[in-house]
Amino acid sequence: MIYSKKLAIIAALLGFSAVVDAAPGVDIVANETPIHTVKNADAVAKIPAGFKFVEPGTLTVAISLLGSGPPFGLYARDNKTVIGSESDIARLVADGLGLKLKLVPTSWEDWPLGVSSGKYDAAIYNITVTNERKTRFDFATYRQDTLGFYVKSDSKITAITSAPDIAGKKIIVDSGTNQEAVLLAWDKENRAKGLAPLQPVYVTDKAASTLAIQSGRADATFGPNVSGAYQAKLTGKTRLVGIVPGGWPKTANIAVTLKKGNGLAAAVQASLNGAIANGSYLQVLERWAESDEKIAHSEINPPGLGD
Repeated sequence: MIYSKKLAIIAALLGFSAVVDAAPGVDIVANETPIHTVKNADAVAKIPAGFKFVEPGTLTVAISLLGSGPPFGLYARDNKTVIGSESDIARLVADGLGLKLKLVPTSWEDWPLGVSSGKYDAAIYNITVTNERKTRFDFATYRQDTLGFYVKSDSKITAITSAPDIAGKKIIVDSGTNQEAVLLAWDKENRAKGLAPLQPVYVTDKAASTLAIQSGRADATFGPNVSGAYQAKLTGKTRLVGIVPGGWPKTANIAVTLKKGNGLAAAVQASLNGAIANGSYLQVLERWAESDEKIAHSEINPPGLGD
C-alpha cells in the first residue's frame, strides 16, 4: 500500500493505484529491511592515510529521492527513511569501508558541485561514466547502464532504436544526462540528412512526465531502463519500444562518483568487489528488479559515453 496521503497523491499523478505498492516481484515493505555486508579489510587498507571524510567515521553520500522514484529512491512507511537501490548500494560501500552511512537526498543539479567541493564524500545517483565527467570525477562502477524508450501503451510507435526513429518526435529527457547527449547526437545526424528535428521535452518530475505522455503532449520518454521498466510493470500504461546502451554507441556503466584525485576510488572499488563476491550486491539488485544490469566486478574510470 502507499504509506501516506502525500505518497497517495504522488501515486495518482504517476498513474497507479494507491493500493499498489510495487512493481511485480518487488516487495517494498520487505525492502525496508537493510541489507548489510561485512567490513572489508582490503577496502579499509586502501583508504588514503589521513583521508578526511565529511564527518569522521561516516560516508556521506548524495542520492536522489522521489524525483527519480523507485527503484532508485523513495521513502519508507515512516515518511523519512530513504530506501531504494541507491541507498542499498551506498550501505554496502559504507559497510565494506567500516564506516557509518549518512544519506543526503539532493537534486541532480547539486551533486556535481557537492562532490567537487567536499560537501559529500560520494554521489550514488544513477550517474553514468562519461568521458567529460572523468575530467572532473573518479568513478567506481556498480551497474550496467541501459536506456529505454517508453511510449503510451496504445501508441502507434512500435520501435525507437536508431537516429531516424526520433525524427520529428517529442521526447521527454532529463537535462544534463547521458540520455540527452545521445538524443542530441542522433538529432544532429538527422538534421545533416534533412530529417525533421527532434523536439526535446524537459519536465520537472515523474508526475509531469506521466501527464505529458498520457495526454499526448509527448511521444516517448527516454531514460534509465530499470526505472522505465519498473513503472511500466507497475501501471501497465507504458511500454518499451527500444533499448540503447548508456554509452552509445558503446556500453557504459553506472558508478559511485567521487572527487577527482582524492584517492578514495580504489577503496570504494574494493568494497564493491567484496560485496559482489559475498552475494550481498546481487541481493540488492534482485530485490529492486535490477539484476539484468549486474556487473562481474567494479572498475575504476572505465570507458564511457564519449570515449
